[in-house]
Amino acid sequence: MSSAPQKPECALSVPERRFHARRRVQLLAYVNVGTSRGVVSDISEGGLGVQKAAPEIEAHSSTVAFHLPGSQDTVEIRGQIAWLSESKKEAGIRFLDPPETVRSRVQEWTSLINPAEAGLHLYVGESAAMSVYELNPLDDPRWETFVRNHARASVFHSTNWLRALQIAYGYDPAVVTTCPRQAALTNGLVFCRVESWLTGRRMVSLPFSDHCEPLGNNSGELDDLLFNMRHDVDTGSWKYIEIRPPFYQPGSLTGFGKSLTYCLHRLNLSGRSAPELFHNFHKSCVQRKIRRAERERLKYEEGTSEVLLQQFYKLLVITRRRLLLPPQPQSWFRALIASFGEDLKIRVVCKDDRPVASILTISHKKTMVYKYGCSDARFNRLGGMALLLWNTIQEAKDKGLEEFEMGRSDSSTPGLISFKEHWGAVGTQLNYWRYPSQPVGTANAWQQSILRRLVPATPNSVLRTIGMLLYRHIG
Repeated sequence: MSSAPQKPECALSVPERRFHARRRVQLLAYVNVGTSRGVVSDISEGGLGVQKAAPEIEAHSSTVAFHLPGSQDTVEIRGQIAWLSESKKEAGIRFLDPPETVRSRVQEWTSLINPAEAGLHLYVGESAAMSVYELNPLDDPRWETFVRNHARASVFHSTNWLRALQIAYGYDPAVVTTCPRQAALTNGLVFCRVESWLTGRRMVSLPFSDHCEPLGNNSGELDDLLFNMRHDVDTGSWKYIEIRPPFYQPGSLTGFGKSLTYCLHRLNLSGRSAPELFHNFHKSCVQRKIRRAERERLKYEEGTSEVLLQQFYKLLVITRRRLLLPPQPQSWFRALIASFGEDLKIRVVCKDDRPVASILTISHKKTMVYKYGCSDARFNRLGGMALLLWNTIQEAKDKGLEEFEMGRSDSSTPGLISFKEHWGAVGTQLNYWRYPSQPVGTANAWQQSILRRLVPATPNSVLRTIGMLLYRHIG
């Protein structure tokens, strides 16, 4: 029998004497302490240690609940906080009279190198273990209702967007939530499982989407969902998880780290008339180009006809080549048109019947989203792109929309960032997060290097084929 190390004193702090050797947990096992979650730092047949980032650990007796490996049954025993650090972010939980079968199984765990790998999922809280459910958002009507009513739900959460991903790329969407099947949804994290022999098996929230906020009531609730999803990566079933939230920042204990950083631009349309918006545009870079386009009598058309789709796609191939990238498959845009109907528009301007610029926009709730843009650079001086965006902004104002979203920009494209800011759009930092963590900005570097060498020498027909074959692997 040996004395445990003294913990910093606080109101509850008492010297703890351990009667059982503790094994440090090498991989994460998770603990609900009161209303939020911590991490098991060590465990013995007599109790466990808990670490927590925020908020503080609550000082009271609790129920300890866990699943035995290979079993769906939950075993519950009583636990008591034996010591609490001064910061209230570390604690020791003593098991109170655990049954012999439970004591034996915990003793079995402590003899392993990595107890978490053996199926250790512990929960300490006022009630039994938290349950996480998975649903299909295309089949469960609760998801569409939840997205429609949630303030931070975007077009990328919509069933129309998810259906297009499924049609074009074969990605099956899923949502994890703590809400039982019979209850209305109050939280949910939507993602797709991308299975690729080329780039690996991973979970992405969401592929080909600028951003996708996990939807919930607080960050602790969302951290719980990430903890649950991590299990499939920890056991080797999936390569990594990626989320793309514009607001939420995963807690440090989730193990997620920043992988990529972008700038997301939005133009606020509310409270200002169209003339007031125009007055705030950059005079030489925006206002003069709009006036030039009007003087050139560029012909403007919008819709989703086959003619407009072909005009848009031809310009897209030209633009993607200019960026040293293959074009997205045409089937992707057909899937978007089929899914969104009248909420999607292809907008094209022509000079003497020659298409010179085009954009694709989607309206969702109170936002108009500018998702794709392309042009023939030989005619950029005519102001075609400026006219397209100005017509779209005026239409959004007429419909009573409140925001014009101009998409993400890579930090390595300062010209694109300046272009958006000349319209009065405000940029905010957009971080992508990944588990396991990887250094910021290193993703896809080797693919980009190969494409820079390959694209200039490749005919357009071959580029289209490459895009058709490649994009489902890089979502």
